[in-house]
Amino acid sequence: MTFSQSKTGQIIHLPLLKDVGWALIDYLKHGRPASDLPYVFLSLNAPYTKLAEGNCFYHIIHRCLSLAHIDASFKQKVGLHSLRHTLASALLENRTPLPVISGILGHASVETTSVYLKTAERDLRECSLSIPGGI
Repeated sequence: MTFSQSKTGQIIHLPLLKDVGWALIDYLKHGRPASDLPYVFLSLNAPYTKLAEGNCFYHIIHRCLSLAHIDASFKQKVGLHSLRHTLASALLENRTPLPVISGILGHASVETTSVYLKTAERDLRECSLSIPGGI
């Protein structure tokens, strides 16, 4: 699968996982509204249009959290950013190098990705040195 990373404009090549491929085929055969529009994903209600730009997935994610009985009433944003943050945190916990995480998230520089380092506090504590005389 090849696409242009929206944050950097770079072309990214990723493998299409079997499960994702089958889900996409199922959507195209049984879920996508009949339309001549050239977009893969369309709104489910007429008039059928391409999905809106921006954070249109907020409501979908919020509904899925609700169905999973996960409290989404907290004041943090619940949307694609929260999923990106969760991914970055999981990659850090699995000791994925920061440049690799930057590439996955589409950040132009590692400095942008370093905001996720605060989530790796446990790992940072393992690297700390004791101070002679203590504090």
